[in-house]
Amino acid sequence: MVADGRFVFVSGQSPTRDGTLVDGTIREQTEVVLDNLAIILRSAGARLDDVVRCGVFLADLDSLPQFDEAYIEAFGAHLPARTTVGVALPGYGVQVDCIAMVPDAVPDPVTPATPPTEGR
Repeated sequence: MVADGRFVFVSGQSPTRDGTLVDGTIREQTEVVLDNLAIILRSAGARLDDVVRCGVFLADLDSLPQFDEAYIEAFGAHLPARTTVGVALPGYGVQVDCIAMVPDAVPDPVTPATPPTEGR
């Protein structure tokens, strides 16, 4: 995760729990991935409701309906912009990254330039 001002960038999350790959259906793997995203976002002061974009990587695009079930359940009425692509994944079926906006983040203050002194 990288936080920059109000934005939180979460790199691709795979279906792991406590460092162990979770085997299961695409829906089950998606639930684990989205739980992982939610945990990471919470650590930055954001929630799934604050996500503005997701990148979805599926090993089998035929599993998109099962992915969508879990995705819609997790995000509810708030569906962020999304790109979904089919890719080769190493031993699992789904990976998701996201960008979120922290709602109450205060932008870093800009330090004004020091005015030149006379005589220089």
